Amino acid sequence: LGFGGEDPEKVEDMFDLKYRGARFSLGYGACPDLEDRAKIADLLQPERIGVHLSEEFQLHPEQSTDALVIHHPEAKYFNAR
Repeated sequence: LGFGGEDPEKVEDMFDLKYRGARFSLGYGACPDLEDRAKIADLLQPERIGVHLSEEFQLHPEQSTDALVIHHPEAKYFNAR
């Protein structure tokens, strides 16, 4: 995407989130409602690649994942309340 050179040089800075963007996963603080996964599945149609959404909003096969990836330079993690 053209901003790989912006990554911090020190590993410690990666742990301190001193890099561009953020990855928000459903079921965690910023996106607590797993039901929203159905909306993403409707858009992306994961069954095209063999991934299915269960009635409990879990992805199968196990180890499948989805997330909202935001590349904006000011994107930061947060908790929804």
